[in-house]
Amino acid sequence: MATLITNIKSLINVRNVPSVIRGKQLKDLPVIDNAYLIVEDGFIADFGKMEECEFTVKDFATSFDATGKMILPSWCDSHTHLVFPASRENEFIDKINGLSYSEIAEKGGGILSSANKLAHLSEDELYNDAYKRLQAVAKMGTGAIEIKSGYGLSVEGELKMLRVIKRLKQNSSVVIKATFLGAHAVPAAYKQNKKGYIKTILEEMLPAIADQKLADFIDVFCEEGFYTPAETELICRAGAAYGLKAKIHANQLTVSGGVEAAVNVGALSADHLESMDEASIQALAHSNTMGTLLPSAAFFLRMPYQPARKLIDADCLIALASDYNPGSSPSGNMNFVIALSCIQMKMQPEEAINAATLNGAYAMDVHDVAGSITIGKFANLILTKEIPSIHYLPYAFGENNIENIMLRGNWLS
Repeated sequence: MATLITNIKSLINVRNVPSVIRGKQLKDLPVIDNAYLIVEDGFIADFGKMEECEFTVKDFATSFDATGKMILPSWCDSHTHLVFPASRENEFIDKINGLSYSEIAEKGGGILSSANKLAHLSEDELYNDAYKRLQAVAKMGTGAIEIKSGYGLSVEGELKMLRVIKRLKQNSSVVIKATFLGAHAVPAAYKQNKKGYIKTILEEMLPAIADQKLADFIDVFCEEGFYTPAETELICRAGAAYGLKAKIHANQLTVSGGVEAAVNVGALSADHLESMDEASIQALAHSNTMGTLLPSAAFFLRMPYQPARKLIDADCLIALASDYNPGSSPSGNMNFVIALSCIQMKMQPEEAINAATLNGAYAMDVHDVAGSITIGKFANLILTKEIPSIHYLPYAFGENNIENIMLRGNWLS
């Protein structure tokens, strides 16, 4: 079935031959004003200027007049922990009372708290909660999403999470990638035996995950008190032997060496980057590893924001993602992420949109089907309300300026 959308005020991020964007190129956001778009069998089939459109609404099964409204590719959220057992608002109060991320973890909160709760939750319960969250972020414009494990911290727990992610893939029109994050923390049972837990990851978890084809990527939390750069590289190289590309939690709390570890293993992305020195910036700049910035985590934890301008000026690859998780970023609203990027990190709206669409797609290896208005990609689209310009999206950060969402050719409402 084919759909014709006419009189689009602005068709945004139009690219015939899309490629990853770095540095100053991020400001280049190709737009067609007064445009049409054709969707067929869930894919983008054609687009162009209205004055050049040779079709009429009679030629199509359905049509839509988008006068005064804009269309852009759905957000590609390349770093989330959307599958989790419960919210952690008690820790929110702890943060208000002055406890740090590390202090909360030390008293049994944080990742280990979620792991304890997950162990007592059925797979169906975990799936049902996650599916509701997935629907919610889709309605806010996310059309592609990466989802990590990491709250299992046991063979069965990690497999349970990854099976849930696999079910989400099967039952949603959102493009989904699964990441194995067994090295998210060290479980309490291995507190004095981290090498033993790493051995479990390498010799038990990875073979089972590969056998059941449950993951696309592997991730490690490379941070003081969690995993060292050497341990990170060891785990990522083991994952690579099973065909899992690396995506690394790097430099969130400290200059941890995570960026250099990511570059050394040829990671798809190094994510967080709140704590960056010149060596880390240069390592990233001279690599093809995407620097994924998670400003809503910095916002929620009251940490310094990522040095977006320094990274862009150094010619680094930059993407934006939500870090949706119950402890440090309990929101999957990519519209807010883009607003924060402009307001707090001084990114231009065009830069932020590119980072949250095309570069986000590259950061989760779905650039062949998502991230731009390109013939042959999925018709996962955002239809805005009538707004004066694309700059209005981050400017009016408290408003919902999305009228409707299309996923694989079907409107959500």
